[in-house]
Amino acid sequence: MAVRTLLFLAALLVLALIAPLLIANRFLIDVLTLILFSAFLGQSWNILGGYAGQFSFGSVVFFGTGAYTSSILLMTFGIDAWIGAIAALFAGAAVGAFVGFLSFRYGLRGSYFALITLAFAEVFKVLANSVEFTGGGIGIFIEHEPGLARLQFDDPAGYYYIALALTVVSLAIAWWLERSRFGAYLKAIRENEDAAEALGVNAFRCKMYAIMISGAMGGVGGTFYAQKFLYIDPPIAYGVATSVEMLLVSIVGGMGTVFGPLVGSFVLHGVNEVTRHYIQTPGLSLIVYGLILIAIIGYLPNGLIGLFKGRARPKDAEDA
Repeated sequence: MAVRTLLFLAALLVLALIAPLLIANRFLIDVLTLILFSAFLGQSWNILGGYAGQFSFGSVVFFGTGAYTSSILLMTFGIDAWIGAIAALFAGAAVGAFVGFLSFRYGLRGSYFALITLAFAEVFKVLANSVEFTGGGIGIFIEHEPGLARLQFDDPAGYYYIALALTVVSLAIAWWLERSRFGAYLKAIRENEDAAEALGVNAFRCKMYAIMISGAMGGVGGTFYAQKFLYIDPPIAYGVATSVEMLLVSIVGGMGTVFGPLVGSFVLHGVNEVTRHYIQTPGLSLIVYGLILIAIIGYLPNGLIGLFKGRARPKDAEDA
Protein backbone atom coordinates (compact mmCIF):
# COMPACT_ATOMS: atom_id res chain seq x y z
CA MET A 1 0.00 0.00 0.00
CA ALA A 2 2.85 2.36 0.82
CA VAL A 3 4.45 1.78 -2.57
CA ARG A 4 1.13 2.39 -4.33
CA THR A 5 0.66 5.62 -2.41
CA LEU A 6 4.14 6.83 -3.28
CA LEU A 7 3.63 6.02 -6.95
CA PHE A 8 0.28 7.79 -6.95
CA LEU A 9 1.77 10.89 -5.32
CA ALA A 10 4.70 10.85 -7.74
CA ALA A 11 2.28 10.69 -10.67
CA LEU A 12 0.30 13.62 -9.25
CA LEU A 13 3.48 15.64 -8.85
CA VAL A 14 4.55 14.94 -12.44
CA LEU A 15 1.09 15.92 -13.65
CA ALA A 16 1.26 19.12 -11.62
CA LEU A 17 4.67 19.94 -13.09
CA ILE A 18 3.54 19.53 -16.68
CA ALA A 19 0.07 21.09 -16.20
CA PRO A 20 1.07 24.51 -17.63
CA LEU A 21 2.36 22.76 -20.75
CA LEU A 22 -0.98 21.00 -21.23
CA ILE A 23 -3.25 23.95 -20.43
CA ALA A 24 -3.23 26.86 -22.84
CA ASN A 25 -5.89 28.88 -21.02
CA ARG A 26 -4.22 31.53 -18.83
CA PHE A 27 -7.34 31.82 -16.67
CA LEU A 28 -7.23 28.13 -15.76
CA ILE A 29 -3.57 28.47 -14.80
CA ASP A 30 -4.50 31.38 -12.54
CA VAL A 31 -7.27 29.32 -10.95
CA LEU A 32 -4.86 26.45 -10.27
CA THR A 33 -2.38 28.92 -8.81
CA LEU A 34 -5.06 30.30 -6.50
CA ILE A 35 -6.02 26.78 -5.42
CA LEU A 36 -2.43 25.86 -4.58
CA PHE A 37 -1.83 29.14 -2.78
CA SER A 38 -5.02 28.73 -0.76
CA ALA A 39 -3.91 25.19 0.14
CA PHE A 40 -0.58 26.56 1.36
CA LEU A 41 -2.26 29.16 3.56
CA GLY A 42 -4.70 26.52 4.78
CA GLN A 43 -1.80 24.28 5.74
CA SER A 44 -0.23 27.13 7.70
CA TRP A 45 -3.46 27.33 9.72
CA ASN A 46 -3.66 23.53 9.93
CA ILE A 47 -0.33 23.30 11.75
CA LEU A 48 -1.73 25.35 14.62
CA GLY A 49 -5.46 24.65 14.40
CA GLY A 50 -5.54 21.11 13.05
CA TYR A 51 -2.55 19.44 14.69
CA ALA A 52 -2.22 21.50 17.88
CA GLY A 53 -5.96 22.13 18.28
CA GLN A 54 -5.52 25.89 18.75
CA PHE A 55 -8.29 27.46 16.68
CA SER A 56 -7.31 30.86 15.36
CA PHE A 57 -9.60 33.44 13.79
CA GLY A 58 -6.75 35.85 13.17
CA SER A 59 -4.01 33.89 11.38
CA VAL A 60 -4.17 36.55 8.68
CA VAL A 61 -1.97 38.63 10.99
CA PHE A 62 1.00 36.51 9.86
CA PHE A 63 0.05 36.79 6.20
CA GLY A 64 -0.31 40.58 6.40
CA THR A 65 2.93 41.06 8.29
CA GLY A 66 4.82 39.06 5.70
CA ALA A 67 3.21 40.98 2.84
CA TYR A 68 4.10 44.35 4.33
CA THR A 69 7.62 43.25 5.32
CA SER A 70 8.68 42.17 1.82
CA SER A 71 6.81 45.03 0.11
CA ILE A 72 8.43 47.71 2.27
CA LEU A 73 11.87 46.17 1.83
CA LEU A 74 11.39 46.08 -1.94
CA MET A 75 9.79 49.48 -2.57
CA THR A 76 11.61 51.50 0.11
CA PHE A 77 15.04 49.87 0.26
CA GLY A 78 15.26 48.08 -3.10
CA ILE A 79 15.80 44.65 -1.52
CA ASP A 80 14.73 41.86 -3.87
CA ALA A 81 11.78 39.63 -3.14
CA TRP A 82 13.80 36.52 -2.26
CA ILE A 83 15.48 38.26 0.66
CA GLY A 84 12.15 39.90 1.39
CA ALA A 85 10.53 36.45 1.59
CA ILE A 86 13.15 35.31 4.11
CA ALA A 87 12.58 38.48 6.12
CA ALA A 88 8.83 37.88 5.91
CA LEU A 89 9.35 34.33 7.18
CA PHE A 90 11.16 35.60 10.27
CA ALA A 91 8.72 38.47 10.73
CA GLY A 92 5.77 36.06 10.64
CA ALA A 93 7.49 33.75 13.11
CA ALA A 94 8.27 36.70 15.40
CA VAL A 95 4.64 37.86 15.36
CA GLY A 96 3.61 34.27 16.04
CA ALA A 97 5.95 34.17 19.05
CA PHE A 98 4.55 37.50 20.27
CA VAL A 99 0.91 36.46 19.92
CA GLY A 100 1.59 32.99 21.26
CA PHE A 101 3.47 34.16 24.33
CA LEU A 102 0.80 36.66 25.34
CA SER A 103 -1.92 34.06 24.73
CA PHE A 104 -0.46 30.78 25.95
CA ARG A 105 1.44 32.31 28.86
CA TYR A 106 -1.87 33.19 30.46
CA GLY A 107 -3.59 29.95 29.55
CA LEU A 108 -5.95 31.17 26.83
CA ARG A 109 -7.64 28.26 25.06
CA GLY A 110 -10.60 27.53 22.83
CA SER A 111 -12.83 30.47 22.01
CA TYR A 112 -10.70 32.82 24.10
CA PHE A 113 -7.64 32.09 22.00
CA ALA A 114 -9.67 32.36 18.78
CA LEU A 115 -10.97 35.78 19.78
CA ILE A 116 -7.61 37.11 20.97
CA THR A 117 -6.01 36.24 17.63
CA LEU A 118 -8.84 38.04 15.85
CA ALA A 119 -8.22 41.04 18.11
CA PHE A 120 -4.51 41.03 17.22
CA ALA A 121 -5.37 41.03 13.51
CA GLU A 122 -7.64 44.05 14.02
CA VAL A 123 -4.96 45.88 16.02
CA PHE A 124 -2.40 45.28 13.28
CA LYS A 125 -4.90 46.51 10.69
CA VAL A 126 -5.42 49.74 12.61
CA LEU A 127 -1.66 50.20 12.97
CA ALA A 128 -1.05 49.58 9.26
CA ASN A 129 -3.77 52.09 8.46
CA SER A 130 -2.20 54.72 10.72
CA VAL A 131 1.55 54.69 10.15
CA GLU A 132 3.28 56.28 7.18
CA PHE A 133 5.77 53.60 6.15
CA THR A 134 2.94 51.16 5.31
CA GLY A 135 1.31 53.71 3.03
CA GLY A 136 -1.57 54.13 5.47
CA GLY A 137 -5.01 53.58 4.01
CA ILE A 138 -3.66 53.96 0.48
CA GLY A 139 -1.45 50.92 0.80
CA ILE A 140 1.65 50.01 -1.18
CA PHE A 141 1.75 49.73 -4.96
CA ILE A 142 4.52 47.45 -6.21
CA GLU A 143 6.16 48.23 -9.53
CA HIS A 144 5.84 45.52 -12.14
CA GLU A 145 9.33 44.50 -13.25
CA PRO A 146 9.18 40.87 -14.41
CA GLY A 147 12.10 38.79 -13.29
CA LEU A 148 12.97 35.97 -10.94
CA ALA A 149 14.63 38.38 -8.47
CA ARG A 150 11.28 40.07 -7.89
CA LEU A 151 9.19 36.91 -8.19
CA GLN A 152 7.21 38.62 -10.93
CA PHE A 153 6.34 37.00 -14.25
CA ASP A 154 4.55 37.90 -17.46
CA ASP A 155 3.61 34.24 -17.88
CA PRO A 156 1.14 33.02 -15.21
CA ALA A 157 2.98 29.69 -15.22
CA GLY A 158 5.75 31.38 -13.22
CA TYR A 159 3.40 32.13 -10.34
CA TYR A 160 1.93 28.65 -10.69
CA TYR A 161 5.30 26.97 -10.13
CA ILE A 162 6.07 29.16 -7.11
CA ALA A 163 2.66 28.27 -5.62
CA LEU A 164 3.29 24.59 -6.39
CA ALA A 165 6.67 24.72 -4.64
CA LEU A 166 5.11 26.37 -1.57
CA THR A 167 2.39 23.71 -1.48
CA VAL A 168 4.89 20.85 -1.74
CA VAL A 169 6.93 22.35 1.12
CA SER A 170 3.79 22.71 3.25
CA LEU A 171 2.85 19.08 2.57
CA ALA A 172 6.36 18.01 3.56
CA ILE A 173 6.04 19.88 6.86
CA ALA A 174 2.68 18.22 7.58
CA TRP A 175 4.10 14.82 6.60
CA TRP A 176 6.96 15.36 9.05
CA LEU A 177 4.50 16.28 11.79
CA GLU A 178 2.58 13.06 11.19
CA ARG A 179 5.71 11.04 11.87
CA SER A 180 7.66 13.09 14.40
CA ARG A 181 7.59 13.11 18.18
CA PHE A 182 6.79 16.82 18.06
CA GLY A 183 3.72 16.07 15.96
CA ALA A 184 2.65 13.42 18.48
CA TYR A 185 2.98 16.01 21.24
CA LEU A 186 0.78 18.43 19.31
CA LYS A 187 -1.88 15.77 18.79
CA ALA A 188 -1.81 14.94 22.49
CA ILE A 189 -2.28 18.61 23.33
CA ARG A 190 -5.16 18.79 20.86
CA GLU A 191 -6.96 15.83 22.43
CA ASN A 192 -6.40 16.74 26.09
CA GLU A 193 -3.88 19.38 27.06
CA ASP A 194 -4.05 18.70 30.80
CA ALA A 195 -3.49 14.98 30.29
CA ALA A 196 -0.60 15.67 27.93
CA GLU A 197 1.07 17.88 30.52
CA ALA A 198 0.52 15.23 33.18
CA LEU A 199 2.46 12.82 30.96
CA GLY A 200 5.38 15.25 30.71
CA VAL A 201 4.60 17.19 27.53
CA ASN A 202 5.62 20.85 27.72
CA ALA A 203 2.42 22.22 26.22
CA PHE A 204 3.50 25.86 26.31
CA ARG A 205 6.71 25.21 24.40
CA CYS A 206 5.05 22.94 21.83
CA LYS A 207 2.28 25.44 21.16
CA MET A 208 4.85 28.21 20.81
CA TYR A 209 6.74 26.19 18.21
CA ALA A 210 3.49 25.44 16.36
CA ILE A 211 2.39 29.08 16.19
CA MET A 212 5.86 30.17 15.06
CA ILE A 213 5.85 27.60 12.24
CA SER A 214 2.36 28.74 11.28
CA GLY A 215 3.46 32.37 11.39
CA ALA A 216 6.54 31.74 9.27
CA MET A 217 4.48 30.00 6.58
CA GLY A 218 1.89 32.77 6.63
CA GLY A 219 4.61 35.40 6.24
CA VAL A 220 5.99 33.72 3.13
CA GLY A 221 2.46 33.47 1.76
CA GLY A 222 2.07 37.22 2.19
CA THR A 223 5.17 37.82 0.10
CA PHE A 224 3.83 35.67 -2.71
CA TYR A 225 0.49 37.50 -2.68
CA ALA A 226 2.11 40.93 -2.79
CA GLN A 227 4.37 40.02 -5.71
CA LYS A 228 1.55 38.45 -7.70
CA PHE A 229 -1.09 41.14 -7.24
CA LEU A 230 1.34 44.08 -6.90
CA TYR A 231 -0.70 45.80 -4.22
CA ILE A 232 -1.31 45.51 -0.51
CA ASP A 233 -3.39 47.57 1.90
CA PRO A 234 -4.71 47.06 5.48
CA PRO A 235 -8.08 45.48 4.54
CA ILE A 236 -6.32 43.00 2.25
CA ALA A 237 -3.38 42.30 4.55
CA TYR A 238 -5.36 41.90 7.76
CA GLY A 239 -8.89 41.20 6.51
CA VAL A 240 -10.99 38.54 8.19
CA ALA A 241 -11.86 36.94 4.83
CA THR A 242 -8.36 35.51 4.47
CA SER A 243 -8.48 34.00 7.96
CA VAL A 244 -11.86 32.44 7.20
CA GLU A 245 -10.54 30.95 3.96
CA MET A 246 -7.55 29.48 5.80
CA LEU A 247 -9.67 27.60 8.29
CA LEU A 248 -12.41 26.65 5.82
CA VAL A 249 -10.11 24.78 3.44
CA SER A 250 -8.73 22.85 6.41
CA ILE A 251 -12.12 22.09 7.93
CA VAL A 252 -13.66 21.01 4.62
CA GLY A 253 -10.66 18.92 3.60
CA GLY A 254 -9.87 17.52 7.03
CA MET A 255 -8.13 19.16 9.96
CA GLY A 256 -4.99 17.59 11.27
CA THR A 257 -4.29 15.71 8.04
CA VAL A 258 -1.54 16.09 5.47
CA PHE A 259 -3.72 16.54 2.41
CA GLY A 260 -6.80 18.05 4.04
CA PRO A 261 -6.09 21.69 3.12
CA LEU A 262 -5.20 20.75 -0.45
CA VAL A 263 -8.38 18.70 -0.94
CA GLY A 264 -10.46 21.41 0.72
CA SER A 265 -8.95 24.10 -1.47
CA PHE A 266 -9.67 22.17 -4.66
CA VAL A 267 -13.27 21.51 -3.61
CA LEU A 268 -14.08 25.00 -2.35
CA HIS A 269 -12.52 26.88 -5.24
CA GLY A 270 -13.82 24.36 -7.75
CA VAL A 271 -17.37 24.71 -6.47
CA ASN A 272 -17.00 28.48 -6.35
CA GLU A 273 -15.83 28.72 -9.97
CA VAL A 274 -18.49 26.30 -11.25
CA THR A 275 -21.37 28.04 -9.50
CA ARG A 276 -20.10 31.48 -10.47
CA HIS A 277 -19.76 30.66 -14.16
CA TYR A 278 -22.77 28.40 -14.74
CA ILE A 279 -25.41 30.06 -12.56
CA GLN A 280 -26.27 33.41 -14.10
CA THR A 281 -28.98 34.54 -11.66
CA PRO A 282 -27.46 37.28 -9.45
CA GLY A 283 -26.75 36.00 -5.96
CA LEU A 284 -27.90 32.43 -6.64
CA SER A 285 -24.37 31.15 -7.13
CA LEU A 286 -23.43 32.33 -3.64
CA ILE A 287 -26.52 30.61 -2.18
CA VAL A 288 -25.63 27.31 -3.88
CA TYR A 289 -22.01 27.65 -2.79
CA GLY A 290 -23.10 28.31 0.79
CA LEU A 291 -25.48 25.34 0.85
CA ILE A 292 -22.78 23.00 -0.44
CA LEU A 293 -20.38 24.34 2.17
CA ILE A 294 -22.93 23.85 4.97
CA ALA A 295 -23.62 20.28 3.79
CA ILE A 296 -19.93 19.38 3.81
CA ILE A 297 -19.28 20.85 7.24
CA GLY A 298 -22.52 19.50 8.72
CA TYR A 299 -22.36 15.92 7.47
CA LEU A 300 -18.60 15.38 7.28
CA PRO A 301 -17.23 16.39 10.70
CA ASN A 302 -13.82 14.92 9.81
CA GLY A 303 -13.75 16.54 6.38
CA LEU A 304 -13.48 14.91 2.99
CA ILE A 305 -10.29 13.09 3.97
CA GLY A 306 -12.24 11.48 6.81
CA LEU A 307 -14.81 10.26 4.27
CA PHE A 308 -12.09 8.64 2.16
CA LYS A 309 -10.54 7.03 5.22
CA GLY A 310 -13.92 5.74 6.33
CA ARG A 311 -14.43 4.02 3.00
CA ALA A 312 -10.93 2.56 3.05
CA ARG A 313 -11.23 0.94 6.50
CA PRO A 314 -13.67 -1.86 5.59
CA LYS A 315 -11.44 -2.94 2.72
CA ASP A 316 -8.38 -2.84 4.94
CA ALA A 317 -10.24 -4.94 7.52
CA GLU A 318 -11.12 -7.54 4.91
CA ASP A 319 -7.51 -7.69 3.74
CA ALA A 320 -6.42 -8.21 7.33
